[in-house]
Amino acid sequence: MCRNLSKYALIFLFLALSGLIFLLRNIHTLENWNCHTISTLYQLHSRIQSSLIAVNVATFYHNRTFCAHLGQKPSSEDVLEERYLLDSVSWPSPPPQSAQSLGQTSDPVHSLFTILPNKEGREWHVGDQLEAFVQMHDFYGRPKRYGGDFLLARLHSPELGAGVAGQVVDHRNGFYSALFPLLWVGTAHIEIVLVHPSEAIDVLRRLREERPDRVFFKSLFRLGFVSETTVCNMCLPPDQQPLCNYTDLHTGEPWYCYKPKILSCDTRINHAKGGYLKHLLTNREALLFQSGVNLKVHIHASGSEKITVLPQKEDESSSVNPEVTQLAPSGYYYEDSWRPLDGVTIRHFSESSAVIQCLRNKMVYMYGDSTVRQWYEYLTALVPELKEFNLHSPKNVGPFMAVDSTNNILLKYRCHGPPIRFSTVLTSEMRYISNELDGLAGGPNTVVMLSIWAHFSTFPLEVYIRRLRHIRRALVRLMDRAPGALVVIRSANLQALDQEVSLYNSDWFSLQLDQVLRAMFKGLNILVVDAWQMTSAHHLPHALHPPPVIVKNMIDMLLSYVCPEKKKRQK
Repeated sequence: MCRNLSKYALIFLFLALSGLIFLLRNIHTLENWNCHTISTLYQLHSRIQSSLIAVNVATFYHNRTFCAHLGQKPSSEDVLEERYLLDSVSWPSPPPQSAQSLGQTSDPVHSLFTILPNKEGREWHVGDQLEAFVQMHDFYGRPKRYGGDFLLARLHSPELGAGVAGQVVDHRNGFYSALFPLLWVGTAHIEIVLVHPSEAIDVLRRLREERPDRVFFKSLFRLGFVSETTVCNMCLPPDQQPLCNYTDLHTGEPWYCYKPKILSCDTRINHAKGGYLKHLLTNREALLFQSGVNLKVHIHASGSEKITVLPQKEDESSSVNPEVTQLAPSGYYYEDSWRPLDGVTIRHFSESSAVIQCLRNKMVYMYGDSTVRQWYEYLTALVPELKEFNLHSPKNVGPFMAVDSTNNILLKYRCHGPPIRFSTVLTSEMRYISNELDGLAGGPNTVVMLSIWAHFSTFPLEVYIRRLRHIRRALVRLMDRAPGALVVIRSANLQALDQEVSLYNSDWFSLQLDQVLRAMFKGLNILVVDAWQMTSAHHLPHALHPPPVIVKNMIDMLLSYVCPEKKKRQK
């Protein structure tokens, strides 16, 4: 009896396993079945497949990408503007075959700078212009004969908590000038840093044009108990796999995901950063991005690197040196406090009561990346009266909202639409800034703050120009239908770099985006918080999210725009 039962049990077990294997091998023919019926089998099938087959990211075209030419067809005016913008940020390339080895590239250790005497000798006064002359050499100590190196310059005084960003002029022959306005009395030290040699810039330019896929994204698709994850990006090769097209209907901004094998495109529920592609550089190219060797390394002075600045001459106290005016830095630090030079009187908002008085009856909308979210977090921490409303949003993603009902203040933050490298964003919360702006009522009680740059560094500049063009048009529409809204844009800022970060978020990428942004919004009634110079002029290390002392100065600048100092009436 027991033997017969054992015999039948083996037969039933064999038949059950055969049926399961048959179902698994033919699961793709079951797409028309009810999803709840097949979900368990499909998940088992997916687990088996994922354990045997590695997830592959599609290989991108290794030539100038079509990514720049997606979206709505530009008008003739758009084409002309784009050409002008690209020309305005063009960067000199090294001559062909100019550097066959690391030894022939720019070396900050062998390079040097010299302080040039002023027109009246070696005596410096507030209001003068200081010039340092930089000569680049290679690793063999030989002078470079061409330009294209990315240098940063800063004049600072640790004793006074003072600093100002310098202007670097490339003479295209291995020589550079670093120009500084003299703005305070006392000591002033010159600091010049090689961010990237020209040969590294050439690599970054190639990556930007040919490998916009080096940061990839993913989306989860779900229906009932069935779920699939596929790779997404702005520009996916159209001839490798079927695509789901998520191009925005209002702006024409393109976005695509590879179509799931079973589920339909309309079952997509979220967006997330997928990861970073590796092995993008050859062994020789990797030598161009070495921390402590040729990546953000100081260049030393051939003589003294500091001067003493005397008070402004009495006969020039009422005049401004035209050379200094031409430099036009947006501001400088003194006693760790930002002092703007664009005519705005900065106010200090150290107490929550001052912030409340400024923002009373205001609706504040923040759109963009995590650098403007940092402003939201700073304000809600500083002002306890701003109570955060729990929207059950993921941490560091949003959207977020805070309200002070007593003083009628509304503060909202929302991230910009893709590309965005956040952990997980629900597709229902993925909004393009221009579409959000079109939904605002506007008016004098509306404040709009924008920061959109950090997530566009891996794409051709044309992609960024197209996105800013949509935002600019939406801002013009907002101001036309409801004049009085205040719009403030936060610029890009410097950050800490190593080899890996350089390939995705180099300061050179950020500089180019920043120059495009300023050019595209120039002439509009839009204010700028100059995060680039505020991070460049400060003594603290660069960081994607600047430290609190810099953020405080940004907030002071921002609120000084919202609530400018009232001019005293003349008696």
